[in-house]
Amino acid sequence: MIDISREAFEDLVGEALDTIPSELTARMRNVVIVVEDDAPERGLLGLYQGVPLTERGDWYGGVLPDHISIYRNEILRICDSADDVVREVRITVVHEIAHHFGIDDERLHELGY
Repeated sequence: MIDISREAFEDLVGEALDTIPSELTARMRNVVIVVEDDAPERGLLGLYQGVPLTERGDWYGGVLPDHISIYRNEILRICDSADDVVREVRITVVHEIAHHFGIDDERLHELGY
């Protein structure tokens, strides 16, 4: 397991977010992205909790933000190098943001995420 400080890891998440095209980030609504040290279950690298944009209708309003968690220790546990961490953080961030846009796991795996 590689060790990267929480601050450096948060910077990597920010850098991964910066790679998302602005046309997409401009459409992200009512969502927060956080780094958490520990996942609720082993092997979980990230988690999206909320109502995807594709499922929001007229009823959607006054709700808490969607929540994307990126799990630091799980990502570090599966990586052997700093380059691996950068790559895995980006994949995880893109994967969870895709859920916010309503893309399911099956489609993400087809796309390589």
